[in-house]
Amino acid sequence: MNILIINSGSSSIKYQLIQMPQETVICQGNIERIGTKNAVLQYHSRTTTLKKTFKISNHKEGLKKISKYLLDINIGVIKNTDEIDAVGHRVVHGGNSFSKTTLIDKKVKAKIEVYSELAPLHNPHNLEGILLAEQIFPSASQVAVFDTAFHQSIPIKASKYAIPNEFYLQHKIKVYGFHGTSHKYVSKKAIAFLQLKTSKIITIHLGNGCSITAVKDGKSIDHSLGFGPSNGLIMGSRSGDIDQSVIFYLSKSLGYSLDDINSLLNKKSGMLGLTGFSDLRDIETEAEKGDKNCLLALEMNAYRIKKYIGAYAAVMNGLDAIIFTAGIGENSSKLRKLICDDMDYLNIQLDDSKNKITSNLLREIHQSTSKVKLLVIPTNEELEIAKQTFQLLS
Repeated sequence: MNILIINSGSSSIKYQLIQMPQETVICQGNIERIGTKNAVLQYHSRTTTLKKTFKISNHKEGLKKISKYLLDINIGVIKNTDEIDAVGHRVVHGGNSFSKTTLIDKKVKAKIEVYSELAPLHNPHNLEGILLAEQIFPSASQVAVFDTAFHQSIPIKASKYAIPNEFYLQHKIKVYGFHGTSHKYVSKKAIAFLQLKTSKIITIHLGNGCSITAVKDGKSIDHSLGFGPSNGLIMGSRSGDIDQSVIFYLSKSLGYSLDDINSLLNKKSGMLGLTGFSDLRDIETEAEKGDKNCLLALEMNAYRIKKYIGAYAAVMNGLDAIIFTAGIGENSSKLRKLICDDMDYLNIQLDDSKNKITSNLLREIHQSTSKVKLLVIPTNEELEIAKQTFQLLS
């Protein structure tokens, strides 16, 4: 079965064409920095590797370019669209409606659109990818894998907000959690690698969107993102945790509308608001030049993550390992060092030389004396989505 995976992030698209159940990758690539003049498209097949820079204004343009390369007469990997048996889509918010992988129909699409209010940087792009895939690959089954599914195991004491009960019972307002496919994939890898029968693991997904999860015995028991994917850690353009009083002040005293505030906290805050850059690579480059705003933003980012590590070690009553994953988590040795420094109380000891090694493989970056294991595990949400899509359709 040939399964095309489309994984749309807030400013990126990752894709893979995978033959299942062999798990053979026929083609893969990504588009980064969508919405800029310097968006980068990468395309890798058995015979071709290319990297091009375009102006890609939105996700729809990006998806069209991907499909063009897949079908290209010279470098494409399929001759016609009927060769795609299924398209597996990452969908960020499934609300209370979806707790498992789902075949997409009109009702599913309608629900995904409803939940766009809760995930405005993601669900609209996810839905756009579904609609476009239906047009380009009309004979393929369309399948949704929801970020929120892995976090269904979070106990009510951690998922319920301290607001009147009616909002939980009638309106289903609670912690849903996100990046679940990634957290599930890397936590399974870590448990297998460390050969743990019981486990207390913290997985840290750091990209343009960021989240951290407490995973006990393979199950999510707490998570930094909540009802929507906006709180918790500092992100590329999202503020993360903020005192709700600030929102009331922006509205009542400064005259901001609710739409303005939503845009401010989701699209103009985070690292972008602190530095003028949303891409951590740019921020690290400027920090090396001595830019004070960039230096402070990196320190703030690491500090927020440290707070969550301490909290999750407490709620699990112990800690076996910390996992770094996703674009920043896998590639930024600087941020990993800022996070792990001065964590002696938890016996977290980073090996600086191992941390600086660049690799796309699972690797240990802790000292031999560190009680807590530190791992960098490249996430593969696309493979996890392919597995779940294949299981559903088989």
